[in-house]
Amino acid sequence: MTFDQFNLTKCPDGLLPVIVQDAVTLKVLMLGYMNREAFDRSVSEGRVTFFSRTRQSLWTKGETSGHYLYIESMYADCDGDTLLIKARPVGPTCHRGTTSCFDTPDEEGFIRRLQGVVQQRHRDMPEGSYTTKLFIKGVKKISQKVGEEAVESIVEAVDGNRDRFIYEASDLIYHLLVLMEQMGCSIEDMERELALRHK
Repeated sequence: MTFDQFNLTKCPDGLLPVIVQDAVTLKVLMLGYMNREAFDRSVSEGRVTFFSRTRQSLWTKGETSGHYLYIESMYADCDGDTLLIKARPVGPTCHRGTTSCFDTPDEEGFIRRLQGVVQQRHRDMPEGSYTTKLFIKGVKKISQKVGEEAVESIVEAVDGNRDRFIYEASDLIYHLLVLMEQMGCSIEDMERELALRHK
């Protein structure tokens, strides 16, 4: 991707609007603007750099706070006048100390964040972690837990107990994420399979 492929005729001050999204949770984090120099620096360094319209200068997000946005992927929109960056944020994105500059619920995309925690536990196997204990016990024990939580979810659904159902279904999703990691698959794999079926 190059800066020249964008159509800046409709862009304010000839600056490219950039939407930054969390690559894991898909939560929209912020909006900023880039000129050619900011775009090129972002590409070369792998961290999001904007052009500040107020200061009329470049600024790399996180240069003072350490809360960088590490670029995972970049996409032009259909008109070629906006850029979407999927990034891995280090710490909060907003200057207010919040995850996002938009006041959407923090729970948004949490299952993907939880998947990341499960994957990290599998890599590091920290002592004392319940997730680590499940991985040590192996696929049979993890599968057993998925089955137990599925049955408990069904029981609460049949009884019409919404709150208990949410509680048990949450246990089911967590243990399913552990089993998926044990099997070497992810939410993204499930999404691809479901998308194929939808077609």
